[in-house]
Amino acid sequence: MVMLVNLQIDGKKYPVIIEKKPTTKNMYLRVKEDQSILITCHTKTPDAAIQEMIQSKSKSILKLIERQEKKKREELYFYFLGKRYDIVYMEQVQFQLGDEKVFVSRDFSIDKWLKKQALDIFKKHLDTCYQNFSKKIPYPKLRIRKMKTRWGVCNVRDRVVTLNLELIKKDLKYLDYVIYHELSHLVHPNHSSSFWRLVEENCPNCKQIRKELNE
Repeated sequence: MVMLVNLQIDGKKYPVIIEKKPTTKNMYLRVKEDQSILITCHTKTPDAAIQEMIQSKSKSILKLIERQEKKKREELYFYFLGKRYDIVYMEQVQFQLGDEKVFVSRDFSIDKWLKKQALDIFKKHLDTCYQNFSKKIPYPKLRIRKMKTRWGVCNVRDRVVTLNLELIKKDLKYLDYVIYHELSHLVHPNHSSSFWRLVEENCPNCKQIRKELNE
């Protein structure tokens, strides 16, 4: 069962899609890329309860909408190692990185180019962070892939550190922080106070960097 209503925030209307399913136990809310609001809940959830949640979460919804707007704006530009470039589409060149602009053909895979750069840059930074790490640990395998909710993952059992490809778009201080974070999991496979002390021991400004990443 699907219902469609509108939510008004600061004078602007946003479509709200309500999906009621017999298999959904709890109520979930997310903002989609087109800025519509999707709510999934159990078939028997009262409409009043849904309305109450929408109203109580209006500030959070607005933040999520602003995040989607920011994401759309960012897609207009090319980001590499913390610098923003204007994108200029051309037929004559496949890919060329200038001082302020990137020249690229429309059929060129930017993700493949970024992955190639990341393989080299991430490996060098992993080597440096590993050599500087304050604890003796086994050298981990490196994997790189796009992730939606995490900057890095450490598989302690297999000793594999997976880094988010999106880090190649950011200043290298964020890459180093994530690497130190994941290396610390090879000592403390949790987020205990001992873990965070170890992260800070190796990355003294980790709190500020983490805050910036979360934003």
